[in-house]
Amino acid sequence: MVTLRPLEVGLMFWGEREPLRMIRAVKSLGLRCGHLGFTGAVDLAGLGEVYRKALADEDFVITAVFAAYDGESYADIPTVLDTVGFIPAATREAREKRTYEVVDMTAAIGVPIFACHIGFVPEDHSDPVYAPVRDMVRRICDYCASKGIIFALETGQEPADTLLHFLEDVDRPNLKLNFDPANLVLYGTSEPIAALKLLGKHVVSVHCKDGKWPDRSKPGTLGTEMPLGDGAVDIGWFVSTLRQVGYTGALTIEREVALDQDMDDRHQAKLAHVDDIRKAIALLEKLRG
Repeated sequence: MVTLRPLEVGLMFWGEREPLRMIRAVKSLGLRCGHLGFTGAVDLAGLGEVYRKALADEDFVITAVFAAYDGESYADIPTVLDTVGFIPAATREAREKRTYEVVDMTAAIGVPIFACHIGFVPEDHSDPVYAPVRDMVRRICDYCASKGIIFALETGQEPADTLLHFLEDVDRPNLKLNFDPANLVLYGTSEPIAALKLLGKHVVSVHCKDGKWPDRSKPGTLGTEMPLGDGAVDIGWFVSTLRQVGYTGALTIEREVALDQDMDDRHQAKLAHVDDIRKAIALLEKLRG
């Protein structure tokens, strides 16, 4: 079994019915761990044992499992508000059911953290959306707790202080954070280093991603994702601050691209933006030093 080093570098990738292809693609980059995501289109029936065996055979570690949901779109901020996570009332029941299925998958492959975007948390607790979403998160936390799993919210779609107040209001010990500094930049919500200092004690996993701030002259637009080190996050300061707040988990690169399904006989990954990812790995290895 792999024993990960403090701040070991990994990669976020999306799951499918043939996990060996994906795991070997990530390993071809010299990595031993990653975050595994499932879209709503993936049939999870019987997949837990397949992944458990593949991970054991390849000596690879999944540090967190993520859920994405059918019908979500990240085209711009109004669309995110209308479609993402638990905020839209019309899809809430179906997404809660799917969440439990992904949590079951997380438990089946022995991963300690489940995570997802829950959507924009309202700052106003009297907002009619607030209480139903809070109560849904409480139910998911309790379900996760019954399986020994942490529920980690993805950062970025609300200011850091709003998220902190939400954590306190939900009041569940297994509700934590997956901290993505670039999301805070892309949504224009918070300065990422200050946010990490505020939220640090709740952080159990991170995405290493970079981006530019939104164009303030175009309300509702998102910022632009950039190769790691080329955006506004200041990745060196980010890693240093992670150490300051006591974080020792994996540094998981998230580049919003997909691993190509075609690989050669040596299982070498044909990867969109492969140069970006290789440079990100080299940068993080240097920073973790």
